[in-house]
Amino acid sequence: YHASVAGLSYNIYMAASGFQVILTGYNDKLRTLLENVIGKIAKFYVNPDRFAVIKEKLGKDYENNKFEQPYGQAMYYCYLLLCDQTWPWMEKLEALPHLEAEDLIKFTPMMLSRAFLECYIAGNIECSEAESIIQYVEDVFFKGPNPICQPLFQSQHLTNRVIKLESGMSYVYPIKGLNPSNENSALVHYIQVHQDEFMLNVKLQLFTLIATQPTFQQLRTVEQLGYITHLTQRNDYGIRGLQFIVQSTVKDPGYIDLRVEAFLRLFENKIYEMTDVEFKSNVKALIDTKLEKHKNLWEESGFYWHEIVVGTLKFDRIECEVAALERLTKQEFVDFFDEYIRIGAPQKRTLSIRVYGSLHSLEYTSDTGEQAELNKVQIEDIYSFRRSQPLHSSFKGSFDRTKL
Repeated sequence: YHASVAGLSYNIYMAASGFQVILTGYNDKLRTLLENVIGKIAKFYVNPDRFAVIKEKLGKDYENNKFEQPYGQAMYYCYLLLCDQTWPWMEKLEALPHLEAEDLIKFTPMMLSRAFLECYIAGNIECSEAESIIQYVEDVFFKGPNPICQPLFQSQHLTNRVIKLESGMSYVYPIKGLNPSNENSALVHYIQVHQDEFMLNVKLQLFTLIATQPTFQQLRTVEQLGYITHLTQRNDYGIRGLQFIVQSTVKDPGYIDLRVEAFLRLFENKIYEMTDVEFKSNVKALIDTKLEKHKNLWEESGFYWHEIVVGTLKFDRIECEVAALERLTKQEFVDFFDEYIRIGAPQKRTLSIRVYGSLHSLEYTSDTGEQAELNKVQIEDIYSFRRSQPLHSSFKGSFDRTKL
């Protein structure tokens, strides 16, 4: 409370391979707050009464996932299908009742027995002071006659790996919505394209820029498939792609999936008939967006921290992608569309998550009973599918010390 009154705050979040501590506020006493927080973590004490309160709240949070909007459920299933080493909230909910305060007391020193630190400091702080702060944190955990932590062995460094869908294949995962009283159905139609690379990135970004408004116009305004209709990029630990998101009571996800493909067929002409003037105008619009300055320190820090968390460490990303856009030709862009996105493209990799609401239970039965088609796989179990697929390489897990 006293820190917040002085303009300082902190939060502790779960991360993909551990937890992260974020501190913000005036630099004058930021280190004092950090020392207090780190001290509490290093000598973590479990209050049994507080544990019971948090355990109950966490259980309610897990239960409330059942009432997530269907499109949110579809995006969550997409995450579970694509990302290795992820655990569903359903299993966490099942395990939670068996967890007691004594278990957490035993777990904490084991969790901290080996650790790897990644730190980022930005703002009104000198370089020497930033290094001193990091040295303090390292000393707390790694120094002394009986250090709390030992460095991770190389074999223990966790990686962020994503399922590599097979070229020319289409995967479908149909499932009933978790809330039987929700009439909405939802579709996430995901197209996996490439692993982080500047020129491919800007081609994908340019396609998204050009196709976003026509997607909304066709699928929502003209066909009125659903109030929630989006085309966005997707980035899973450096694996880039597109996702069409539609939530609807009007039509079932299987039908909407067909309409997304129909839109892509219709949109081919837009790509092929684009004039040089239109192409250059779209390129300029994307460059202008990239060159916009960060609105605040929080936004700027988010950009750099994302590079660290994913492991890409491309801190000059904006400059490099702008340079790639300036070199990009219209024919190269069309070739990219022909290779990765158009219907029948040789490198096309599609994953459709179909969440069926209460209005479309008959269509769900029909969808799950469909005969197998050539180049089309129906996924019956997320984890069996995940275990059977190859993985993209991970940017995470490099042991080089990189300073910004």
